[in-house]
Amino acid sequence: MITIVVAMGLDNEIGADNQLLWHLPKDLKHFKELTSEHPIIMGRKTYMSIGKPLPNRTNIVVSRKKDWFEEGILIVGSIKEALKFAKKIDEQIFVIGGGNIYEQTLELTDKLEVTLVKTHLKADTYFPKINPQIWNKTEEICHEKDDKNEFDFCFQTYERKIKRG
Repeated sequence: MITIVVAMGLDNEIGADNQLLWHLPKDLKHFKELTSEHPIIMGRKTYMSIGKPLPNRTNIVVSRKKDWFEEGILIVGSIKEALKFAKKIDEQIFVIGGGNIYEQTLELTDKLEVTLVKTHLKADTYFPKINPQIWNKTEEICHEKDDKNEFDFCFQTYERKIKRG
């Protein structure tokens, strides 16, 4: 099963200048709970914005940069290669960004774990529109902003209506 994990605003915005647009500790905890002990696939720019391998996960980074190396991660040249390695590690695979990686994997994905942040912010990177013909929202849990989480947000789960085949 391939699952995309994304936090996005009301206009599908996910980032600006290679950074997230918000700081939501509840979302970070949710992300960790979802992805721990599983392979995660990300692009090089996403990895660089995180700055280090995420613990308790196999970090697979897709990069076209030939002379680039980082300790503690697996660097591959394509999504196809990333998925091949991830499937050898675990059946549960998580794609964590960025925008280009999301676009390349959306058609291959079985499930979306979306954190919908109830705000409109200026961005330069967006998540593709979630097509209701393809995706069925199966769960939604909403949280109000508090002293640690600056925006209202909802955890949403979408499942592909027609299985890939």
